[in-house]
Amino acid sequence: MCSAGRGATIEVILNARSGAGHNEQVQQRVVDAFAERGVRAHVSTANDGAALIRLARHAARSEAESVVAGGGDGTISAVAAAMIDSGKPLGVLPLGTLNHFAKDMEIPLDIEGAVDTIAAGRTAAIDVGDVNGRIFLNNSSVGLYPRIVHERENLQRLGWGKWPAYLWAAVAVLRLHPLLEIRLGVDGKELAGRTPFVFVGNNVYAVERLDIGTRACLDKGELSLYATSRTGRMGLIRLALGALLGGLRQERDFLAMTANDIWIGTKRARMRVALDGEVAIMEPPLHYRIRRGALRVLAPAGTQTP
Repeated sequence: MCSAGRGATIEVILNARSGAGHNEQVQQRVVDAFAERGVRAHVSTANDGAALIRLARHAARSEAESVVAGGGDGTISAVAAAMIDSGKPLGVLPLGTLNHFAKDMEIPLDIEGAVDTIAAGRTAAIDVGDVNGRIFLNNSSVGLYPRIVHERENLQRLGWGKWPAYLWAAVAVLRLHPLLEIRLGVDGKELAGRTPFVFVGNNVYAVERLDIGTRACLDKGELSLYATSRTGRMGLIRLALGALLGGLRQERDFLAMTANDIWIGTKRARMRVALDGEVAIMEPPLHYRIRRGALRVLAPAGTQTP
């Protein structure tokens, strides 16, 4: 087990564009929290995605014992991609809006609590998802969500706030009612049809009631797949209500399964693919696989694995 205790040196990368990451007072709290715990932390701030990746790759090659990512899920995922083959554990400072990964890992959401976790030095080996060589920690999807994110980003470039832009983009995309004609290959079995979305998770997501969107573990070594054959707007609304009121697994048109290997094919030359909230343009077929235990994360004692 590594330790980030007194005398240790770590690299801390803050995304200035993630949630509270742009706040100078927050940045100073991070510096002070590490100093108070006797941890020698070199803190860098990235102002854009290219700088974030550059800093992460530099940190992976550095003499630091561990690397800490401060930001939202997209930031954590981007830094994690550089850490996987470095042998260095990843620390998490949840400075984003939703912080899904930190919540699933039971990492404290306050700065001081998260720094306590990092300083303790306990590591957990977790799985990561991989699609055509790009990794994700939470999930990846095609269809509705990437289109909504794309429209939201266009509105934000025009000066809209994040959440008003997201709501307006969601309404606009649902009005267009986009559908994907796809071929699914799941552990050697083939499925085909039209769907508004396909969602692939790193391990299994809860799809019922208050637990919806959470994961009980990140080290079971499997992908989860969720899709629907409902193509009407009202059908999607009923599906959403079913998730809140009674659970999706009982819905006749809802597909939920686990797999080790997933292929998504389409006639399109390129597809928008969401990975942990960020959107990339990729060429199909999309090949999803699980990389078991590929990432070490500095985590609370209760999540420690061999």
